[in-house]
Amino acid sequence: MTTNHTTTAPLLPIPANAARIGTLTGAAVALAGTFLAWTWTKQFPGDLTVTGYPGGLQVLTLIGAALTLLITLSGYGIRGLGWLTPGGTNSPARLLALGTLGTTGYAIGAISYALGGVVNLEPGAWVSTAGALIAAIAALGLPGDQPHTTTGATAWERFRESLRAPTAPRAKALPDWAEILIVVAAFGIGLYVFTYGIDTDYTELFIGFLITTGFAFTALHRAGLISRLTALTAKHRNITLTAALVAAVCFPFTQQKEEYALIGANILIFGTVALGLNVVVGLAGLLDLGYVAFLGVGAYAAALVSGSTMSAIGVEFPFWAAVLTGAAASLVFGVLIGAPTLRLRGDYLAIVTLGFGEIFRLTVNNLNGNSGPDLTNGSQGIPSIPDLNLFGFDFGTKHDILGFTLGRSANYYLLMLVFTAVVVLVFRRSGESRIGRAWVAIREDETAATAMGINAFRLKLIAFALGATLAGLAGTVQAHVNYTVTPEQYQFAGSVPPNSAFLLAAVILGGMGTLSGPLIGAALLYLIPAKLQFMQDYQLFLFGVALILLMRLRPEGLVADRRKQLEFHETDQPDVPEPHRPEETGTGIAKAGA
Repeated sequence: MTTNHTTTAPLLPIPANAARIGTLTGAAVALAGTFLAWTWTKQFPGDLTVTGYPGGLQVLTLIGAALTLLITLSGYGIRGLGWLTPGGTNSPARLLALGTLGTTGYAIGAISYALGGVVNLEPGAWVSTAGALIAAIAALGLPGDQPHTTTGATAWERFRESLRAPTAPRAKALPDWAEILIVVAAFGIGLYVFTYGIDTDYTELFIGFLITTGFAFTALHRAGLISRLTALTAKHRNITLTAALVAAVCFPFTQQKEEYALIGANILIFGTVALGLNVVVGLAGLLDLGYVAFLGVGAYAAALVSGSTMSAIGVEFPFWAAVLTGAAASLVFGVLIGAPTLRLRGDYLAIVTLGFGEIFRLTVNNLNGNSGPDLTNGSQGIPSIPDLNLFGFDFGTKHDILGFTLGRSANYYLLMLVFTAVVVLVFRRSGESRIGRAWVAIREDETAATAMGINAFRLKLIAFALGATLAGLAGTVQAHVNYTVTPEQYQFAGSVPPNSAFLLAAVILGGMGTLSGPLIGAALLYLIPAKLQFMQDYQLFLFGVALILLMRLRPEGLVADRRKQLEFHETDQPDVPEPHRPEETGTGIAKAGA
């Protein structure tokens, strides 16, 4: 059977049926090879010596091959599998076949490099490699899902166009309980994938995980499943937020190692700060290059009043009072910095905020009793910040909850999750309010917004102050998580987050003006360097490469709203709608039509 999708000439001159059969055969062979031993020694991590039980990188190849089989079979129009490809059929299969080949090829290369040559490979590795190669070559012979838009295109342009897919049509309406169940299942799968990635014990497995998930997510997007899921989450927004919160609460219960729970806590901290920056940059359109200073203001204010032995103030507020102190201090600094500078625009405002960030770092570095008053202990910072104790719950000790043991990092993760939920609520409500719509108007054209009666300065100051306050909230928790605050933690750019460049990159990568975009961007930008330690010295270089690729391939970010998609991508929708002509009657044309 065949599908109804419009197709074009393939990249390789292979008959369509032969290409589809070759893709199926190659994927099946690659999958079968994962049940054979890939190497003879256990010196390579993951124990790939067992026959009949895939492990480590074999599991990733198995997943990629299985997805390739399912998507390719869906292209035959088999009953019960059509829902997998409401958009494109051949481009997702092509992407998955290439991803399987990439993961398998990387695994073979890593084994050969670690053990000293291809002589250490067992037949299973060659079987999976041959199958993945056959599937990838055959997939290049599948017809394209959309006709070519350019004539005389180069091979690279034809390859890129072969990965395009049509937009999935609107799905048939399901009962509400079924749609809610789909949303919940999607978040469950997302939690499992994230947990698997963060629990990877060695570099080779994490790189293979990135290759597999990158190709798989892109393929599912081309297949139309992501757009269908996005439509369901937009329809059931409250259910979506609740499911996301429940999935986040479940995360620390899946972790056995303290270091992985700490990564989760830091992701929440930086994701929350990035969401606050999204108010300033994404909604109001104000380029703030010194935003990390507000995080530092909140952290220092909380450290001074939380009972540290090195605090110059020597007081210990309850946690709720310390939180209010940190937020209020950041709010005051936001107003003081924003009031005289927000009349500037564009690059001039960016330079002023960059200067403020550096002034903050230098100031707290000099408040050491020699160059200035003894307030922040200079470059030594404020150490020995005690763990929190709320209502008898000590965040510094382990607790058994529902049969699970939660350590210190898991405790602070759950605390930070509460703050993240508050920030998400504030961002969502403010973005949908009249003030939020005014911010968007200012972002798009400040002159036109002012001409329509919007007080641009006052609203920009509100955005600046709100963003500073949200960063201060996260800073109060960060001070307790890290035990100490130092000036070097709050730079414009550095190899260790947080820094202003990291936060701005998270907002741009995730998608400016969106709710989930900065959270996803912060998670990726923090998790990848944390798992790949060799990248620490090249972090800024890799940030630059990632942003260049993003601007070239997806300028609207990973998660984009409708406005950005229409702005950055060509569509069939005309810029100016065609004028409506009145219907002709038997006696002629209406006067207005004439």
